[in-house]
Amino acid sequence: MKYFVLGAGSWGCTIAQLLKENGREVLLWAHNRELAERLNRQKRMPHVPDIELRVDVTDDISLGKEFDVLVIATPVQYIRSVLERIDFTPKVVLNLSKGIEIGTGKRVSEIVGEFFKTEYAVLSGPSHAEEVARKLPTAVVVCGARSEEFQRDFSNDYFRVYTHDDVVGVELAGALKNIIAIAAGILDGIGGWDNAKAALITRGLYEMMKFGLQFGAKPVTFMGLAGLGDLVVTCNSKHSRNRRYGEMLTKEFDPIQLLEASTEVVEGAYTCKAVIERFGSVIDMPITKEVYEIIYHRKHPIDSIRTLMSRSLKMEFPNLGGTV
Repeated sequence: MKYFVLGAGSWGCTIAQLLKENGREVLLWAHNRELAERLNRQKRMPHVPDIELRVDVTDDISLGKEFDVLVIATPVQYIRSVLERIDFTPKVVLNLSKGIEIGTGKRVSEIVGEFFKTEYAVLSGPSHAEEVARKLPTAVVVCGARSEEFQRDFSNDYFRVYTHDDVVGVELAGALKNIIAIAAGILDGIGGWDNAKAALITRGLYEMMKFGLQFGAKPVTFMGLAGLGDLVVTCNSKHSRNRRYGEMLTKEFDPIQLLEASTEVVEGAYTCKAVIERFGSVIDMPITKEVYEIIYHRKHPIDSIRTLMSRSLKMEFPNLGGTV
């Protein structure tokens, strides 16, 4: 299959290069001419400047009609505005982005469904672009339409792809783990407490699962690469923009100004806003709620920790058989 990749950030460039090296025809789309020309001229990966970019880049989105697969590698909050520019129907859409749209509370598959009645798949898992670009061992999952074809096209000796059957769970796991990673960064900034971080990751995973079950996701999905795998790497990696943002929140920076100044989109900050403002009254998400309070209401992180630690006592897993 031929691939047209929307988004020339670090992940879009990395996955486009991987596909080209795997022998697939691929073209990368940048959101403006200046960026496209700079990437074509400099031939360097964004945020991985020591790696040569060997994929052609265009700013003409209409060229996508000549390709089999429209690959979304655009920050979730901008996907709608990008899709509005497309005047053709792709044969199949493959999503690489992780998040929930603030204005609607929708997952990427739901946003895409507003524009195209076409096949859809999602690829997700613990896959920082900085390591994939350097061909370090990585494993992810893909599910949805043509998953076995995507598995073959993407897999090689450093990038292993497993198939999956839970689009909702994979999408939600990829979105929600970014919120927990911000909380992990806050702990790192406060003092790097090992006990607290282990508890955070564990309870964060439970919170992700609890949310997913409300939308029909399978609990086991959150125990796999798209859930636990991505959660662990995002909460601990030096490459994690969400973890790094959380750490900066402990340095007396203004949370909103930090978001606006960031050269990379901190998806977890927007996802927690979507989750709490649209679903917070019906789904108990204590960690997500405190991250929201810290970012949008300037609550002090220590006060949030006190809030979490003083919640009413309960069983660890009160109802795993159904709604958690």
